[in-house]
Parts: sequence; structure tokens; C-alpha cells
Amino acid sequence: MDGGATVNDDELIAAAREAAETAYAPYSDYPVGAALRFADGAIITGTNIENASYGLSLCAETVAVAKALAEGRRGGLERLAVTGPKGKGGDAPITPCGRCRQVLNEIAQLGGTDPAILCVGAHEVMELRLSDLLPHGFGPAHLD
Repeated sequence: MDGGATVNDDELIAAAREAAETAYAPYSDYPVGAALRFADGAIITGTNIENASYGLSLCAETVAVAKALAEGRRGGLERLAVTGPKGKGGDAPITPCGRCRQVLNEIAQLGGTDPAILCVGAHEVMELRLSDLLPHGFGPAHLD
């Protein structure tokens, strides 16, 4: 894979792709998978879950963060991978939407991390930091 993906990153990307296989995306036909890796090596996945009202739909990253928080994780987020469907969007790497950037910022700030985000396309992996995607993000660090 281009973009410097490592063997460990390949595992993270594979987990995100596997999560996308269970997406509930009947309206957009755009299954997305996310996989979050924490400092202890745990990988938590999520997939998008759509709703006919669209506004009630959940993105893959949001589902993964909700699962992590529900398990009691409060920080330690180091890396994540986000994958979309092949053959759509010109096969370009997919990046988290604005809402997901903010949701990811919440769990990252709880642990004082700036996780790497692997934005996965069909033939390319683009690695960015959350701070690149959400500069000057507001979150728990501002409430102290």
C-alpha cells in the first residue's frame, strides 16, 4: 500500500474493512468502517448505521468511539483507520466528516493524544493527524 502503511496498519485497515461489511447503509449504499487502536493494543471497530431520516444516522467513527467509551475507555487512542467502499468517490481516501472529527477529538483529548488517522482509499492510504483535520478543536481540555 502507498502512503507508508505498516504491517500493524494493515491489521487496523483490515479491521475497518471487515467492520464495513456489516454496515447498514440502504440509503447511501456507502458502507464505511472504522477501527480505533488504543495504547494497550485493543482495536475497537464501528460501522455506519443509517436511518431514513438521515439526521439520525450514525457514522462508523462515532459508533466506534461510543463502543470504546461504553467499555470505559477514557483516552489512549493512538491510531485509527477509516475505509469506504471501493469503486465510489473515485476510489480516493475517505476522511472523517466534521461531526466525527469532533467526536474523535473528545476521546483523544481525554488521553491527551493526537491520533494518526489512516484515510484509506482503494489504492492509497493517506496518514494525517487529528489536529490536521480539526485544528484548534474544542473539547474537555478547555473545561479544566
